[in-house]
Amino acid sequence: MSFKKTSKRLFNVLLALVLGYFVIYGLAAVSKSSKGPLGGFLENLSNMVQNFERDNILGKREKNREKKLKWFDAQRKNKYALLKTKYILFGASDDSKGESYENIINLEDSLALTFPIIHIYKAWGEGQEYDFPVNEVNAINRIGSVPMITWEPWFGKFSEDNFPKIGPPELRDRHGLTSVANGNYDAYIKEWALEAKKVEYPIYLRVGHEMNDPYRYPWGPQNNDPSEYVAAFKHIRDVFESVGATNMIWVWSPHLTYGKFQEYYPGTDYVDVVATGALNYGTSTSWSDWWTFEQIFGNYYKQLESFYKPIMIAEFGSLKPGGSRAKWFADTFNDFYTKYPYVTSIVFFHYSSDGSTTYKNVSWYIKDDTEVTTAIKNELNKWPASIKEPVSE
Repeated sequence: MSFKKTSKRLFNVLLALVLGYFVIYGLAAVSKSSKGPLGGFLENLSNMVQNFERDNILGKREKNREKKLKWFDAQRKNKYALLKTKYILFGASDDSKGESYENIINLEDSLALTFPIIHIYKAWGEGQEYDFPVNEVNAINRIGSVPMITWEPWFGKFSEDNFPKIGPPELRDRHGLTSVANGNYDAYIKEWALEAKKVEYPIYLRVGHEMNDPYRYPWGPQNNDPSEYVAAFKHIRDVFESVGATNMIWVWSPHLTYGKFQEYYPGTDYVDVVATGALNYGTSTSWSDWWTFEQIFGNYYKQLESFYKPIMIAEFGSLKPGGSRAKWFADTFNDFYTKYPYVTSIVFFHYSSDGSTTYKNVSWYIKDDTEVTTAIKNELNKWPASIKEPVSE
């Protein structure tokens, strides 16, 4: 077959596809007002075309980011290399709920970064919703990043039939961490450990974060002594290691404001990374003000540094009310690496609708705020190449 005939055939196929695409859209639009069987079928077909197109574009973007992270490939396969990284590794969490990581990729594009870490949250409990997040973890690994899971020990979603020693729901929070340390939740913990072991790649596991905050979570000091938290953390790690789940990176993450770090510290043999949040709520709540990163994090840095572990800023961001977000981020990243040499990872908290702390939902989104993203890029461009992610072609 000649080149001319081949080209003509390809053109006709493409033309047919394009015409079919627009016919489907047109018919689907007309049929919306009278959804009979044909109308419903055509609308579904139209949605399939749109979803296919979207998934195809997203797939290409994911492949592209995987290439950009080629420099990170050796590190993400070895937890000891991650712990000794010479770079500051960026990451993000958002409220896409694992459907895709398109929002995170959009944030990367706006910051001219590619995130080695993608962060998700999972609560304890029985049922599929509380199982180890195999699909999300595999998806994160597939696109070249390391998964990080904040694992929250809520105790209300367990049945006494399957966990006979845990007691009724209304009593479980009181000294609940002692119940964990005593092995009463081991069946659940082992399930997670066995699934995590299958992954083989490293996973950051942040267990019972902000355990020293008496206002947020039931595993806090209103229900448990520091020694109970320490015993529970140690027990959970021991269970994972007893089944061979040695690919975990154990993250200990206190709240900065409430102190007692030494009392809550499980010990150098049990903690791989010291983490904390650094979120500026500005004047969006009655209990907050416009605080600089130095006030939120910097004033506590020496205490965190004293553990001689890599430090992660696990939740990083600023709201709008009360000041200039662009200046907040610019001031934060200005000379960051010399002020805080133990910090090896920064994970953006990038939720569009967060109601976990405030009386109304607030947005931490920055991807469409050009003033903010430009300020961040300008400061990161000043960082030495020795700590910035390499640029992969």
